[in-house]
Amino acid sequence: MLLVEHSCKQRVHIDIEGIVQGVGFRPFVYKLASSLELHGYVRNNSHGVVMEVQGEQKAIKSFVQQLSISHPPLSRIDTLQQKEIALQEEKGFEILLSTTSQATAMLSPDIALCDACAKEFEDSSNRRYHYPFMNCTDCGPRFSIIKSLPYDRKNSSMKPFLMCKECQLEYEDPNNRRYHAQPISCYKCGPQLYFENFQTSFKEEELSAIEATCQTIEMGGIVAMKGMGGFHLVCDARSDMSVEKLRKRKRRERKPFAVMFADEKSIEEVAFLHDEERKFLQSVQKPIVLVQKRDTSLLSAAIAPNIDVLGVFLGYTPLHKLLLEKLSTPLVVTSANLSDSPIMTSETQIREHLSEVADAMLFYDREILNPCDDSVVLTLGEESVLVRGARGYMPRSFPLKEQSEKKILALGANQKNTLALAFAKSAILSPHIGDLNSLDAVEYFKRMLGVFEELYNFVPDVIVCDKHPFYETTVWAKEYVQKHPQVQLLEVQHHYAHAMACMHEKNLSEEVLAFCFDGTGYGDDGTLWGGEVLLATPQKYKRIYHLQELALLGGEKAIKEPSRVALALLFATYTFEEIQAMQTPLIKSFSEQELKSFYTMFTKNLNNPKSSSIGRLFDGVYALSGHLDRLDFEGESGMILEKEAQHSQTDKSYSFAFEGESITFDGIVKGIMQESRREDIAEKFMNTVVEMIIKVAREYKKHPLVLSGGVFQNRVLLEKVIQAFKKEKRAYYIQSETPINDGGIAFGQLYYALNYKG
Repeated sequence: MLLVEHSCKQRVHIDIEGIVQGVGFRPFVYKLASSLELHGYVRNNSHGVVMEVQGEQKAIKSFVQQLSISHPPLSRIDTLQQKEIALQEEKGFEILLSTTSQATAMLSPDIALCDACAKEFEDSSNRRYHYPFMNCTDCGPRFSIIKSLPYDRKNSSMKPFLMCKECQLEYEDPNNRRYHAQPISCYKCGPQLYFENFQTSFKEEELSAIEATCQTIEMGGIVAMKGMGGFHLVCDARSDMSVEKLRKRKRRERKPFAVMFADEKSIEEVAFLHDEERKFLQSVQKPIVLVQKRDTSLLSAAIAPNIDVLGVFLGYTPLHKLLLEKLSTPLVVTSANLSDSPIMTSETQIREHLSEVADAMLFYDREILNPCDDSVVLTLGEESVLVRGARGYMPRSFPLKEQSEKKILALGANQKNTLALAFAKSAILSPHIGDLNSLDAVEYFKRMLGVFEELYNFVPDVIVCDKHPFYETTVWAKEYVQKHPQVQLLEVQHHYAHAMACMHEKNLSEEVLAFCFDGTGYGDDGTLWGGEVLLATPQKYKRIYHLQELALLGGEKAIKEPSRVALALLFATYTFEEIQAMQTPLIKSFSEQELKSFYTMFTKNLNNPKSSSIGRLFDGVYALSGHLDRLDFEGESGMILEKEAQHSQTDKSYSFAFEGESITFDGIVKGIMQESRREDIAEKFMNTVVEMIIKVAREYKKHPLVLSGGVFQNRVLLEKVIQAFKKEKRAYYIQSETPINDGGIAFGQLYYALNYKG
């Protein structure tokens, strides 16, 4: 092309990295450039978006400014680099086809139906009226359908669906909301719905499939429904019969179910909502939000027995909206899986493994390539805690301050597993993978790792794992490094990784005072830690305090049977004769012989591992207060204590002491044995944990305070700690963009590796 000489004109080459694919970024650039009468082009590549713009210098300056401040809401610019290049003879502005190279572009997570699409969905004159797969550049599936980068239709599970003429016109029009919306489709050319009854082999297609699904649910049935990132088990949330049947078939005794609603007003009929909770419910992510139940509820009591917390969310796909509209009832919507197994994504899996749990199946013929569960959020005033990061939030990329010279893979923990990667200028956290307690779960972990390896052509230079020798992630890491000796292996202590996760998210590099409270983690001394106070920097840490070690009578059995933990607390505090004389529900639940056997186990240290876990202390307090049932799910004891604490008005606490590095619990045990009300026990115990934290914090007045670990998912405890920090006028940090529980471990491991100087 011929050069054009003009003193007031210039041509600029611009490279942008971040979340800029599948979010309407190119049409935004096209419209902006056209409005400023600029010439040139924009295209996707495997790094992000590249463009060249030519025109008046003033217009180009305005263009770059508006790129930075007015880009589409789902996009995120991490880096913007520009350089002046030679002028060209050119007219108009074009959107060019994508180019491919080494992939570093950041993926957007799946996004809930946007307001514009929701409006069309309800418009009977629109050609997509009630279309179950409505989407545009601002909403719809992304991660769950992508196979490789760049994010183009041919690289997704939409490839088999050829666009009809109408969709093609929208797809190719830069001024249309659906320009290059890769999942674009309609009744003529998109995925098809199907219904299958497992008892009768009855099948239906399209809208008849919706009618058949509604009839099944109305008659008390359970339907396995294909959602955006996997199948869910769905039933009428107001029907005791349906919910109890689901519990029995799924063998899920008491663990709460999430409930999906058509609108916010319906949620307010059964739960209290605060402004922050409303904000999350209506957000583009539409997570499950943990809220407080009303005393009188139209929902089945079997949804969340014994606790006053409900997990609620709004329908986030057009298919959900269609069902909720036709049924006019809230729905239990829970992951379709077997115990300790990942969420299922295919019809074959449902037929083979869940045909005796579900009565029928509602599905469509677009493949889910990458499973993704629902996200869970807890709010406390202006603070929020991410309990599970998945749909809407993950995968998520975080820009790095400095480019990583090595490709780093962090493998996370065994519970609530996630993966984290670092390369070039980005860190990426995967969606929730889950507990690696079964072969299926471990295979799922390996498949998810394969997804990211393929998307980013990622081969690690460094692998980071937990120190626990028997974690599946640790075993995998050591086997990998043995086969690839050029790869560096780093092992990071579990609770230090918790602290580092918060430091990574908040970009903290100075030494912090970190309170890392959870259920369990492998300590440097080979014991089980879980009530840790650390002085931590990105390079090292020192354990300065920890909860006095308590005994787990019978090992892992104690995790499910809290009465064993409570008995060990008594053994550590009283003589055997004093315990025999006690007339408490706990002691009466054991025979004389059982007491003697457990006491022998305790005194002779037989199958009696020690733990400094605050989570296990919660279990012990739960049982000491008279709760003798086996625990059905992780955190159940804390949730019940949380409920009971809200029915006490005491500001008193129990005594404790510091003996060297240990924070003793005998004062707590003795205080509990003098109580008559469970509610006061729960409240005083929470107050005591807060006092422990504040007493240590006062010793380190200049240190920023960090909270991390699953114990801080307890709303009552966290609120009390925050109030105390504010009263003390202390700077504190709590994760909000990454999971505060073990789901954040990989992110913390990654931060350590990024700062490793060895």
